Amino acid sequence: MSGRTILIVDDEEPIREMVSVALEMAGYNCLEAADAKQAHAQVIDHKPDLILLDWMLPDISGIEFARRLKRNELTSEIPIVMLTAKGEEDHKIQGLETGADDYIVKPFSPRELAARLKAVLRRAGGQDAQSPIIIKGLELDPVSHRVSINGNPAEMGPTEYRLLQFFLTHQERAYTRGQLLDQVWGGNVYVEERTVDVHIRRLRKALGSDYEGFVQTVRGTGYRFSVKV
Repeated sequence: MSGRTILIVDDEEPIREMVSVALEMAGYNCLEAADAKQAHAQVIDHKPDLILLDWMLPDISGIEFARRLKRNELTSEIPIVMLTAKGEEDHKIQGLETGADDYIVKPFSPRELAARLKAVLRRAGGQDAQSPIIIKGLELDPVSHRVSINGNPAEMGPTEYRLLQFFLTHQERAYTRGQLLDQVWGGNVYVEERTVDVHIRRLRKALGSDYEGFVQTVRGTGYRFSVKV
């Protein structure tokens, strides 16, 4: 589980610092946010592997923020662990019904926290973020940041690489240009939507005639990646 990124959302800075130190000692990378607005920006820009979310936040409640994340298909699969001082059974049930994957009551030990997060990440499963993705002879290696086609290197720029990585991990879904900007460029970067079209053309060119058809234009919406040509 080392190398996974955890977003800590809590309005109390000492709590964030304590949790961050404990998780970094356990091998995790940590991001921090003091409220839901900051947390949303971190989710869009950095796509954490798990969110450790405090029940009480100054703008909207952790429960409401979790509900919004779970309603959005781009963030619905991120595991959420609720962190709260409330130990009442109904709060636990409410958190889990919202879509949270686990529930930790303050105070807690750093060892318990790390163990619980590791269990949630294991249950979340999915493809190992460090494993190569191979589709019909097209291979993307996230460790070396190399792309090859039938064993031959495919040259492409960093933005085209990120686009391809997103498409390969989100196949058969249509995404608007705005959604692609959020996921590939990040929510805090201003880029015009037509810029997406330029990089799509570059990506198709890099993939070549045999594979460019996998990056499909969805009329009236945007783009999708599909091997069903």
